[in-house]
Amino acid sequence: MRAALLFGLPVGLVAGGFFVGAREVAGPPPAVRPTMATSQRQTFDLLLAGGTVIDGTGAPGRRADVGIRGDRIVAVAPSLPRAGATRVIDATGRIVAPGFIDLHAHLEPLLQLPLMESALRQGVTLAVGGPDGGSPLPLAPYLDSVRTTTPGINVAYLVGHNDIRRAVLGMADRAPSAAELARMQQLVAVAMGQGAFGLSTGLLYLPGTYSNVEEVIALARVASDSGGIYTSHLRKEGLGLLDGVGEALEIGRRAKIPVVLTHHKAVGRQMWGKSVVTLAMVDSARKAGTDVMIDQYPYTATHTNLGVLVPSWAMAGGNAEFRTRLENPALKDSIVRGIIFNILNDRGGGDLARVQFSRVSWDTSLEGKTLKDWAVRRNLAPTPENGAQLVLEAMLKGGANAIYHVLDEGDVRRIMTSPYTMIASDGRLSRPGDGHPHPRAYGTFPRVLGEYVRTQKLLTLETAIHKMTQMPATRLGLRDRGVLRDGAMADVVVFDAATVKDQATFTEPHQYPAGIGTVIVNGTVAVASGKATGVRAGQVLTRR
Repeated sequence: MRAALLFGLPVGLVAGGFFVGAREVAGPPPAVRPTMATSQRQTFDLLLAGGTVIDGTGAPGRRADVGIRGDRIVAVAPSLPRAGATRVIDATGRIVAPGFIDLHAHLEPLLQLPLMESALRQGVTLAVGGPDGGSPLPLAPYLDSVRTTTPGINVAYLVGHNDIRRAVLGMADRAPSAAELARMQQLVAVAMGQGAFGLSTGLLYLPGTYSNVEEVIALARVASDSGGIYTSHLRKEGLGLLDGVGEALEIGRRAKIPVVLTHHKAVGRQMWGKSVVTLAMVDSARKAGTDVMIDQYPYTATHTNLGVLVPSWAMAGGNAEFRTRLENPALKDSIVRGIIFNILNDRGGGDLARVQFSRVSWDTSLEGKTLKDWAVRRNLAPTPENGAQLVLEAMLKGGANAIYHVLDEGDVRRIMTSPYTMIASDGRLSRPGDGHPHPRAYGTFPRVLGEYVRTQKLLTLETAIHKMTQMPATRLGLRDRGVLRDGAMADVVVFDAATVKDQATFTEPHQYPAGIGTVIVNGTVAVASGKATGVRAGQVLTRR
């Protein structure tokens, strides 16, 4: 159901003037709380005293105390009585902001890492899983298991197109029949009824890459009918990027669904600078009535599986058929030429040194090393041809994940400054010593605050926080998160604007950030003095 008002403003408007085009899908407004005039009579379970409150709306920071009772903020005022507080945290000289919302997170290890510390210690209090077309299916039993575990932060989920398609068509490279499409639509409807916030696609990945636009529109309409959103890992992010953006905009327009171009970027040297065009496409689509936004991580490297270097047609039918094709000399030659092309022109960046292994189950000594390092280890010249043979070998051994250093800083900066861009990590839950993850898993939000706000001055602190809080909350239709005000949920981060920074690097990724002293999840202190308390206070959020 479309809302008439949101935060007291017409749909699509928030304080600060950003158009975010959200739908109201999160239930009734929070209960009215006592006013500032009665604050002297209030008592608090927790009082954040003396900090500079940046409330998430984009408004200028102001000196204020924040009073919390239970899981709600009950007062924000210039001065609140400390005597009425069970616990006082001195926030003098610190920024007090809404907890950060990660609109694109890989939460697959959640049941093994329930504290979710790599996200929590960045100041993240809500993460959205199920991106890039991959999600738990069926959704409801998984959400029950997460509730039973009790996550360290709040979580929400999208339903993934790849898993929907796999459940009905397996790895078939064909369009669905009418009956199969109806079954896929039913699976989307069921997941939406179980609380999914929308549909995600990963049209670069298997088996979503075998779909056509009509299939995706049909499924997106189902999510739209339930008040959901559509997030898309575009079919192409390198050569073909403009077509990929155009397809996502067409899906949004025809399905009448809010769109997020997720982890938006321009891959490969040939496409550097094309964000000028893609952002113009977004502006044009918005003026024409398509509700489209963007999310982005602040790094010049991507991360995904090694299979993106292999032509998708070669993987149709699954691993067994892939192996069979490699036994045919003509087909193998075509596959190798396709890999060489991708190394030269797309995710390979034209240089084996740009492909850095992050997880290699069959040889962990390669983790952190590059495809060039592997070639040198084998006494091979680091040519695209030799790189292609190593990629094939890796795929036959079970595949691998890799970091691809193929983005341009100019595009990163340009996309970040768009008024329609939110910050999201695309990071996988991580723990020290396990693999060699992309540093975004530990550092996304602090990196924006330290590098792009304090050092580069690309964004104001208020704008950066708005992009991390109210903007994604509104995109999800959540009216009581992403802001600091009376009645809002008590998800809060307290950090030092002068010292906050990411410490994870591409060579040493397992490092927690600096400068984030306190994180509060649903009114419970989950990080104190920069360390996780071990208390898990997250909830499973569902669309209503």
